[in-house]
Amino acid sequence: MTASDQHTRRPTLADVAKAAGVSVSTASIAFSGSGPVSDATRQRVLAAAASLGYDGPDPRARSLRQGRSGVIGVVLEGSLLYAFRDPVTSITLDGVATALGPQGAGLLLLTDSGEGAATIDTAAVDAVILLGCSTRVDHSIEVFGRRDIPVVSVEGPSRPELVEVTLDNRAASVVAARHLQSLGHERVAIATLGTADGQPAGPIHDDTPIAVSVTRERLLGTREVYPDAPAYSSAHNTPEDGRRAATALLSGAASERPTAIVAQADLLAVGVIEAVEELGLVVGVDVSVIGFDGIRIDGFAHDLTTMVQPASAKGHAAGAAVTSLLSGERPDTPIAFTCELHVGSTTGPVRPS
Repeated sequence: MTASDQHTRRPTLADVAKAAGVSVSTASIAFSGSGPVSDATRQRVLAAAASLGYDGPDPRARSLRQGRSGVIGVVLEGSLLYAFRDPVTSITLDGVATALGPQGAGLLLLTDSGEGAATIDTAAVDAVILLGCSTRVDHSIEVFGRRDIPVVSVEGPSRPELVEVTLDNRAASVVAARHLQSLGHERVAIATLGTADGQPAGPIHDDTPIAVSVTRERLLGTREVYPDAPAYSSAHNTPEDGRRAATALLSGAASERPTAIVAQADLLAVGVIEAVEELGLVVGVDVSVIGFDGIRIDGFAHDLTTMVQPASAKGHAAGAAVTSLLSGERPDTPIAFTCELHVGSTTGPVRPS
């Protein structure tokens, strides 16, 4: 290849192989960084590439040869803005990226609400990870099943065609409730996550349908210990919603007011604590508060008692499961994770009347 040719067309791997005095297959292995190629040969190939201005194999051509896009879809609940305001989602995504990074895979964030240019119906992805607890997850599963795209579900429904990453939401909620029980609390209330997409906040009655599985499982766990515990649902997982729920739950007479509140998420617990303090009550003394997630909250002054979930490990497991599926292996499922109780300063013995 002449000097003028280098300026008129992109150098190819064959050009590099010729310059290095090796076969095209050897040059390809040298660029991949794996395989039976000596360090000296690899360095000779890379030096030839540098002299020719060759940056490596065209990823688009490689994708066409492999019949893959090199992209993994992650379907988030609701809007992207709301998803990124949830620390658990961000931590889980970081775990996914950590697992998939060495594979050179890109992540495409999708929403189950159809927000954005790419949708679950059209996105060019090799596999999908479903995050969140939206009731629209069944539709997502149906679409990807029709497209023959493998799916890993994180805390989603149990389906034989899915690889499931699960969390012990119900059992962990039992542990949290028993902690309060051990402190002598009898009047316990619950600030829950949302019950269904688009459902407004409000009290949960016996006939209230709860379509969101995480909300339902955590509620059932608490009510194994406190069957009559009143519950108030939030529209979103935010401190503002937690504050509104606690204000409603604490609105009765002092003699009937709950001595403890179980918040189904730490962000809700922050709002619950704000409501308690606005009433002039002392958290952990007048009203105990326990959360769920174990996240770090900037500017939060309390050592929150909470059920700590391994969000990063869940995400990493989901990413590793995708890698296995794309290599033709199916992981044992479900891939189960458990929570641990962290006892902080926001829970204490029930105060004598």
